Amino acid sequence: MKYCIAFLMLTVLAFTAPTKTIKLFNGKNLDGWKIYGTEKWYVDNGELICESGPDKKYGYLATEKFYKNFDLTLEFKQEANGNSGVFFRSTIDGTKITGWQVEVAPPNHDTGGIYESYGRNWLVQIPDEKENILKPGEWNKMRIRVEGDHVQTYLNGESMVDFHDEKIGKGEGSVALQIHDGGGIKVRWKNLELKPL
Repeated sequence: MKYCIAFLMLTVLAFTAPTKTIKLFNGKNLDGWKIYGTEKWYVDNGELICESGPDKKYGYLATEKFYKNFDLTLEFKQEANGNSGVFFRSTIDGTKITGWQVEVAPPNHDTGGIYESYGRNWLVQIPDEKENILKPGEWNKMRIRVEGDHVQTYLNGESMVDFHDEKIGKGEGSVALQIHDGGGIKVRWKNLELKPL
């Protein structure tokens, strides 16, 4: 009887144990990531930097692993033109990406909104009254929670997006950072931590 109770307790603990948070970026190198395109991705002073290269094209840095349901937090700081983004459930062929982007952009350009590349384009844009939540030239904290077909984004602790989408619910893929085309872009990233759900 004692053994049965002990076994049941261990079983309950196994199913209720908190999921370990994964550090996607180790602060030293790009281990666990893959570069797509010719734009620059490098580490400087413990921070991950994306910067336009000579081709001034789209570029991506994607996790080698796929993540379906997760709660991701990260910090970003935009230098120069900060047009970038965080993709989820994404796959990449060359520099053509399939998946959904949480926008990271200059002021008044929908940071925290959801965009579907090579598909339906904007799914959710940010209302004007929330455009002042972004801190240009400073560190900003973003949270992205994706579970099933439910997507939530937060910027500096404020809710930006909360919606359900059937197509997103069926998606599979990696987390990817984007650098926009056009040149002159530089964005710093740090503290990229993902908790599987």
